[in-house]
Amino acid sequence: MLELRPGCECCDRDLPPGARDAFICSFECTYCADCAENVLGGACPNCGGELVRRPVRPAAKLAANPPSRVRVFNPDGCRKAKAS
Repeated sequence: MLELRPGCECCDRDLPPGARDAFICSFECTYCADCAENVLGGACPNCGGELVRRPVRPAAKLAANPPSRVRVFNPDGCRKAKAS
């Protein structure tokens, strides 16, 4: 089950569970669409992996499967990933 982190790691913008403009990598690092596309160029600065749109968890499932409350905010690490 995805962690559904509550905010963008670059700009700290809120990204609630229903946000359709949240992007994640395979390690669940989370970014808003603006940072993912315009700052990071579609690649996670932590692992270099592809950033894809985070799926929306159905509202009826949120009570039993709540989103994370842990905010990860690392503006200093918000740079384009180096090509490997």
